[in-house]
Amino acid sequence: MMTTVSLAKFTISLMAAAMAIGIGGAAAGPLPDTENGRYTLSPVNDGIIRLDTRTGEVSTCNNNGNGWACYAVPDERAALDAEIGRLQADNEKLKTELEKLKTQLAERDATVTGKIDEPLPKGDPLNKPEPKVAEGGRKIEIPRIEIPLPSDRDMDRAMTFLEQAWRRLVEMANRVQKDVNGRI
Repeated sequence: MMTTVSLAKFTISLMAAAMAIGIGGAAAGPLPDTENGRYTLSPVNDGIIRLDTRTGEVSTCNNNGNGWACYAVPDERAALDAEIGRLQADNEKLKTELEKLKTQLAERDATVTGKIDEPLPKGDPLNKPEPKVAEGGRKIEIPRIEIPLPSDRDMDRAMTFLEQAWRRLVEMANRVQKDVNGRI
């Protein structure tokens, strides 16, 4: 015999059955790792950012046409910790080398052989006199050496060159700044 059931009763019966299956399934065993809150998902423009709440690993997931793929984001903290460890080891190595050098220097004789405490004589070739500026002309006189100084015309040419170079440098900096501002 066939009995007729209204649509409302059928829907309620279906929902009750689904709940019973869901509760029974939860009691049967633990849910897989992808459920029950292990991963936290956040949407971004080109996919999803996935955070593993157990390990702290962050991944970017996107659909590349062949299906969804997740790629781990590099952990910069691990690289930073490795670099800190390397630098600490280098620092300890340098400290031990410094201590060795200090010990070697302490073992050496404190005095240098051949050192004298008296001043050099006045006629010593290593004791050079101060250069003198000639009163009448534009030159520096050092015994046996004469160095001519540049003329006013030479100084004007040098100043003109430096002014032009400075202007070009400032113009170039302004162009670069305009280019950078235009691109941003």
